[in-house]
Amino acid sequence: MTARPATPGDAPSMARIYNEGIEDRVATFEIRLRSADEICQWFDGVHPIVVVEENCEVVAFAATSQYRPRECYAGIAETSVYVARESRRRGAGSLALEALIRAAHQAGFWKLLSRVFPENVASRGLIRELGFREVGTYEKHGKLDGQWRDVVIVELLI
Repeated sequence: MTARPATPGDAPSMARIYNEGIEDRVATFEIRLRSADEICQWFDGVHPIVVVEENCEVVAFAATSQYRPRECYAGIAETSVYVARESRRRGAGSLALEALIRAAHQAGFWKLLSRVFPENVASRGLIRELGFREVGTYEKHGKLDGQWRDVVIVELLI
């Protein structure tokens, strides 16, 4: 497996992987599936996105996005990692996030953060291994399928 910067041409594969995450209900509050065109909108020239390939197929991606619009937060980015079902627990997520951390640092970001469902043990282990720390829990942060869900807040100072 190898990591590289993502391009808009990767959007169909990224949409497929993201939609698996939406369907599995383990990593996001989103419930509406996304199209490749919608994923293309993530490429803003500011926030790094990386993909992991295996045998010339995209099997994972990690992306940053705007944390808050205020100028004082310009060096902080939201972070997410998604791995195709068939490639989970094989190192693709770790490879993607490691590459994203490097790319974010090169792009001038000083902090990455995210929110993770408490029961998502695999993601919590991955981010802990890569230096993220858990800083607290938002209780009843959002509803998913009519049920209140908590999220664990994590951050990495680069």
